[in-house]
Amino acid sequence: MKYDAIIVGGGIAGLTAAAYLAKAGYSTLLCEKESTCGGLVNSFEREGFVFDGGIRAIENSGIVFPMLKQLGLDVPFVKNKISIGIGDRVIWVNSDESIKGYQVLLTEQFPNSKAEIAEIITQIRAIMRHMDVQYGIDNPVFLDMKEDRKYLVKVILPWMLKYALTIHKITALNEPVVDFLKHYTQNQALLDIITQHFFRETPAFFALSYLKLYLDYYYPLGGTGKLVEKLVTFIEDHHGTISTNTQISAVDPEKRQVIDTAGVTYGYRRLIWAADQKSLYRFIDPEPITDDRVKNAVIRRRENLADKAGNDSVFTLYLALDLDVSYFSSKASEHFFYTPSSVGQSMAGPVPINEDRKTIEKWLEEFFALTTYEISCPVMRDSTLAPPGKTGLIVSVLFDYGLTKHIQQMGWYDDFKSFCELCIFNTLDSSVYPGIKDAIRYRFSSTPLSLARITGNSDGAITGWAFTNDSMPAENRLPRILNSIRTPIPGIVQAGQWTFSPSGFPISILTGKLASDRVIKELKNLN
Repeated sequence: MKYDAIIVGGGIAGLTAAAYLAKAGYSTLLCEKESTCGGLVNSFEREGFVFDGGIRAIENSGIVFPMLKQLGLDVPFVKNKISIGIGDRVIWVNSDESIKGYQVLLTEQFPNSKAEIAEIITQIRAIMRHMDVQYGIDNPVFLDMKEDRKYLVKVILPWMLKYALTIHKITALNEPVVDFLKHYTQNQALLDIITQHFFRETPAFFALSYLKLYLDYYYPLGGTGKLVEKLVTFIEDHHGTISTNTQISAVDPEKRQVIDTAGVTYGYRRLIWAADQKSLYRFIDPEPITDDRVKNAVIRRRENLADKAGNDSVFTLYLALDLDVSYFSSKASEHFFYTPSSVGQSMAGPVPINEDRKTIEKWLEEFFALTTYEISCPVMRDSTLAPPGKTGLIVSVLFDYGLTKHIQQMGWYDDFKSFCELCIFNTLDSSVYPGIKDAIRYRFSSTPLSLARITGNSDGAITGWAFTNDSMPAENRLPRILNSIRTPIPGIVQAGQWTFSPSGFPISILTGKLASDRVIKELKNLN
């Protein structure tokens, strides 16, 4: 069968594109290799406990809520409150003024760096003001300019002037965050505490804007996966087709066809690639392409991506606990960034990529005692997400894919998972959550290899391309984000976290919408 549009990849970008195409009345097929859609946005239930398998909360950024409104989707949200802790001190991020509490928190840990911290806070405040402009309105991409003409005149046009005056300031902060902060301090422990929960070489404007972005986090009642369920239902209600357990293994741009691993061929007028970008160029055989310019562009792109790495991945521990939620709410909020020690994880030394088991285990013990944890407690947001008197906890740390792969190749992957689990709950038991290890009903974990297998993402990446690549293989200039969906292949556009950097949940939705807009325009012209 031939479709007006085929979307490959059922993550949030693919779902967004499919929703808009189906709404516009075009025959739409969404192919997803897993049994369910959502990718890094999903929730699952185990013995009465609901866990989020990907992102822990949803950042609006003037994108998510306007998208839902435009599609007419009713998704109940609650505010997602963030707290930050070091050792036995915890602060809540409730407003812009929480920056004062963050300054006090850092100064208590590093009293000899008080002046340096004050200067860093001044820089963070400036970045927060820039973010007020960048995310200060609903993104115009999700507006109907005919229906929202008053909004255009009263809000969009004045904002465009502010944005034009601000964007060069944001662009100037593209330096890696650690390098940027070294202009103000040489205290390695302080640098670690501020930055060790960011991806390696994250641009300063992106990393240091997070105290602002934390105020824009929300949580769908029922779990993050409820948003996916709503989009899936919307697509099907608008006569779109979703084919799960369908892994595309070949793309023929000459015949405008894709082929799955079962040998089934699907025709398309337009294709949106919302999956791992390396796989697109791997699945295209350039030899039959008759246009030499296209053929050479595909070959060059494949070669360019060959050595490019995905961004950092995570190790996640899921805990079902015989502890009431009040135990946790008395200590921190439902979304908690916690560092057990102010020593800084640099003291653990570099990642022991090619070392023996004994060396790696020693490093793991030190790493888990010093790193920063992202801790999520779903039942604190929604009382239906755990049995009465019980609590489910999701504990994540950024973790290296290469090290995990090396351990698997050495043959002790299962032991490694158990060892990491033990390190994590022992660390939490001896610091912020005493008694937690005696209250565990069951536990399980996922690793970077788990994420690579489930999502298909290169290196188990959770946000697209690594900032450590020698060159960024995606558009990274915000004023040119419209260009991010382009490919050198006629009839194919791209969407999702591999299309723009820095990426994340809002960017995936935005590029999904941009891709669908482009395809709808082209299909109208064809008709």
